[in-house]
Amino acid sequence: MTEEARLREQICLLARSMFDRGLTGGSTGNISARTGDGGLLVSPTGSCFGRLDPARLSRFDTSGNFVEGDKPTKEMPLHSAFYDTRSQTGAVVHLHSCHSVALSMLPDADEDSFLPPLTPYAIMQLGRVKLLPIFRPGDPAMGEAVRGLAGRRSAVMLANHGPVVAGKDVAAACYAIEELEATARLALLTRGLDPRMLDAGHIRDIVTIFDIEWDV
Repeated sequence: MTEEARLREQICLLARSMFDRGLTGGSTGNISARTGDGGLLVSPTGSCFGRLDPARLSRFDTSGNFVEGDKPTKEMPLHSAFYDTRSQTGAVVHLHSCHSVALSMLPDADEDSFLPPLTPYAIMQLGRVKLLPIFRPGDPAMGEAVRGLAGRRSAVMLANHGPVVAGKDVAAACYAIEELEATARLALLTRGLDPRMLDAGHIRDIVTIFDIEWDV
């Protein structure tokens, strides 16, 4: 099996896993990954994470031209923005995960640091998550909003829509977006209960030891 064939299988396996656990449903969500030659594999538009076909993934060449497979997701400007502004990006995942979307709808949601510092793991895998405004699905302005961050964030939350996470590879991006959803769920479960959060010292220690982008 070639390297690209293995990547195609991995994309579909991880997407199916997230679908089976209810992290995104129906034909929602999209995923992309950088190929060994510098191109991209992308989930097709209107496709279901539970039934992606490795052979039908959208394929882009190194110049960003669509070359084969089914028609790509309409959220390509969102994915391209991460690849273009963060050279270390090897994959991008976008979900319509329930708890993170619910948290984004609350009137006191923090635009600059969307997730409260409840556990070390969200900080380690995501850094500080930026909450972006409401956009029409497929609106190129979403990509422009990510470009406006100039590569300073690996994860954003589209208000009333869903999270988007960039990672070094497709597994890392998927694990990180799952951590985002889990943290949002914890935030909702403990809302109004005055939970004990990580203090500034805890955060500083994690950021220093694990070399996390945080104070940006």
